Amino acid sequence: MRLLIATVVLLLSAAASPLGAAPAPPVYFDWFEYAGRDTAFEAPLPVGHYRNPILAGFHADPSIVGANGRFYLVNSSFTYFPGIPVFESVDLVHWKQIGNVIDRPTQLDFDGLGVSRGIFAPAISYHDGMFYVVTTAVDSGGNFIATARDPAGPWSDPHWLPDIDGIDPSLFFDGDGHVYLLNNDVPPGRPRYEGHRAIWMQQIDLAAFKPVGPRKVLIDGGVEPAKNPIWIEGPHLYKRDGWYYLSDAEGGTGPQHSQVVLRSRDVWGPYIPYAGNPILTQRDLADDRPLPITNAGHADLVEGPDGSWWAVFLASRNYDTRHYNTGRETYLLPVQWRDGWPVILPAGQAIPYAVKAPAWMRGEATQAPSTGNFIARDDFEAPTLGSGWLRVRVPKRPWADLRERPGALAVHPLPENLDTRLNPAFLGRRQQHLRFEASTEMTRPAAGVAAGLAAFQSEAYWYFLGVRRLQGDRVAVFLEARDGGGVSRILATREVDVPASLRLKIAGDQGRYAFAFDTGDGHGWRTLAGEVDGTVLSTDRAGGFVGALLGPFARDERALRSK
Repeated sequence: MRLLIATVVLLLSAAASPLGAAPAPPVYFDWFEYAGRDTAFEAPLPVGHYRNPILAGFHADPSIVGANGRFYLVNSSFTYFPGIPVFESVDLVHWKQIGNVIDRPTQLDFDGLGVSRGIFAPAISYHDGMFYVVTTAVDSGGNFIATARDPAGPWSDPHWLPDIDGIDPSLFFDGDGHVYLLNNDVPPGRPRYEGHRAIWMQQIDLAAFKPVGPRKVLIDGGVEPAKNPIWIEGPHLYKRDGWYYLSDAEGGTGPQHSQVVLRSRDVWGPYIPYAGNPILTQRDLADDRPLPITNAGHADLVEGPDGSWWAVFLASRNYDTRHYNTGRETYLLPVQWRDGWPVILPAGQAIPYAVKAPAWMRGEATQAPSTGNFIARDDFEAPTLGSGWLRVRVPKRPWADLRERPGALAVHPLPENLDTRLNPAFLGRRQQHLRFEASTEMTRPAAGVAAGLAAFQSEAYWYFLGVRRLQGDRVAVFLEARDGGGVSRILATREVDVPASLRLKIAGDQGRYAFAFDTGDGHGWRTLAGEVDGTVLSTDRAGGFVGALLGPFARDERALRSK
């Protein structure tokens, strides 16, 4: 079926081009530079400390495992490709992306889906020399497991679990050889209220990738069912000192988000909740606190080589109380065991930006470009694109090329606009700061092509700082926007002469964005539009679960296709 769908999409793409017309010439981008300058990262770090978040910018739903003297972490990737990034660290502080679980177009297909569907909450495990990632491809296949001997890949094609519904699966390997699959799903019978969910568990035969035996509810609703708790999800099971600990997210992914824990002497329960729940939240803090971190939850725990325990979890850095363009990021905090219970952060305490590092941390906590203030530049001199670049949905044909003109990125325009639910010729990197600049130098596009820089949150919320060829050396530099309405709008335009190439820049300062260009005529940067509404790119306004991306985009306007 997926092959048939892919074939139909290719035929439709071919049919959209003018009859007999040659493909539009590529646009060349000589470099791309990103600079972040957040107030929260300005203070110098005390010796032996690290910065939170450990992965700044859209890195939601972290899951972690220790194996072979290292730690491995994965995040949700939704409909972005390549999907499910895999990070490696020796000390929980310095992280490097080493691969992706979904790195081949044949593995999954997200055409037709909104950006925030696709891959939800992957969980990574390691057992007997094999790595496992279990996750949900929402609206695109359901639950599956991928495996690899090397976490850098290659990872297997999905092993589908057709009899398991729901989301947020994870695996637990018990000491007696049994393996269990946990996940969030609807409760038995009819839900009593909106957001009423349950945590289920079933034994699984990993050799056959099939669940076996009865499926049982471990938690119905949450830790205090009488209060109608919402969205119990993201379950992880651990064993320590003869106790089974079940930890889950609760309260939804907004300001009421939290992490709770229960325990039992038997893997099947009953699970008794901790009297001090939640073990992590920021919902009890004042909205007007400085440099707020909110939406904290969806944690996973791991034990360090010295016996200490640590938690990775998601949270967001807000401005104006509720806005956050950087999405849900990954944080790290130590876990304290109190009377046999794990506590990540006591009630009423704010998540710190600077934390004492694990005792075995190597060297200084220079964490760029994962977090902190930094400048990152890509001169496109490598043979392949860096791991930080993402495409919207799975490409059906190659349109980004580093070999065509060495030292430049060639982007072949496609007829898809940014509001498509297919794959536009947009290459994005995460916005990691509230205050940033993203800039590039590009060649003048050919007639019939618009190209430039995009700031993209979803198919319904984006900005496009574009350049369109007129006559001779004349071009129109324009700012196009989509803010959730049915059509895009041109907010500003200016005609200028561009002999060969020009530079473009997008700058953001919390909810204010500015768009500028430089034609190389000695006048420097000229503002096309300043004080533009940046909340268009905020997750709370656009909806969904992702943050903003920034990067090159090119479209063939001879046969422009939307949606």
